[in-house]
Amino acid sequence: MTKTRPTLGEFIIDNQQDFPYSTGELSRLIRSIRLAAKVVNHEVNKAGLVDITGAAGEQNIQGEDQQKLDVFANNIFIQTLTNREIVCGIASEENDDFITIAGSRNDHKNKYVVLMDPLDGSSNIDVNVSVGTIFSIYRRVTPLGTPVTSEDFLQPGNLQVAAGYIIYGTSTMLVYTTGHGVNGFTLNPALGSWYLSHPDMKFPENGNIYSINEGNYAHFPTGVKKYIKYCQEEEGDRPYTSRYIGSMVSDIHRNMIKGGIYIYPKSTKYDKGKLRLLYECNPMAFIVEQAGGKASDGYQRVMDIMPTELHERSAIFCGSKKMVEKAEAFMKEFGD
Repeated sequence: MTKTRPTLGEFIIDNQQDFPYSTGELSRLIRSIRLAAKVVNHEVNKAGLVDITGAAGEQNIQGEDQQKLDVFANNIFIQTLTNREIVCGIASEENDDFITIAGSRNDHKNKYVVLMDPLDGSSNIDVNVSVGTIFSIYRRVTPLGTPVTSEDFLQPGNLQVAAGYIIYGTSTMLVYTTGHGVNGFTLNPALGSWYLSHPDMKFPENGNIYSINEGNYAHFPTGVKKYIKYCQEEEGDRPYTSRYIGSMVSDIHRNMIKGGIYIYPKSTKYDKGKLRLLYECNPMAFIVEQAGGKASDGYQRVMDIMPTELHERSAIFCGSKKMVEKAEAFMKEFGD
């Protein structure tokens, strides 16, 4: 593989023409994320050998217990992006507010902000199940030379310039898009290099996997309950297969390769949904759409939602286009 496939660095250089407005910052930003991912991957692979599993003893802004690896991954990504002085601001699921980065010249002239979920599915670490990192990149909207404001982060997903995820599993992969398709790169741990292993990734138009936490069935809207029963009916190519890992990155990655739908709806427990619009739903929706799939909150395109809060939540239905459209039809017919 290493002799015939381009590395991530080579791929970035070869595709610079996709960014006529960029002077290299975006490419350097992707390379910084690549570096941070290698550091986090190294620590994830030591889980069980060092004291890195379990709860950190604190809660994040959403009131969720932080895992030790949540804190570690968050710090590594923030440090890497800050030290390289290529972003003007960072927002993380693990932080109360966004971070302003001025740079050593204190000129606030960098163009991009990054929003991230540093370790998606971190509770799976203790049981050795795949976890991931999700990131989203926007061009700032406030004037260069001024500190970033909330306006730079509260942008709809359709204005993303890049998004991606890293999955730490049986192999470690970085999958990302800049609006020109989706490509996946696998880390060769012996060489420390990422190689193009999954070029031009595409969702099958239809699939036979549905991914949802059925343990919350009693709390789901009627439309979701009806769709689940539809998936379980013995008719045509159904029943579908139920697969749910509990890590958004892992579930969507599998469904992109095999064909399927991922659903995390609003419920009586989470009246707006549980997943974060800016850190999880928008970046994954961008990837899904660029891979030929569809991403919705059950009624409208996720990336058209105008965010009003940094930690805003949303429902999400995403994956193979025909499956999402069928789920939307149930939501339209039966509503909440």
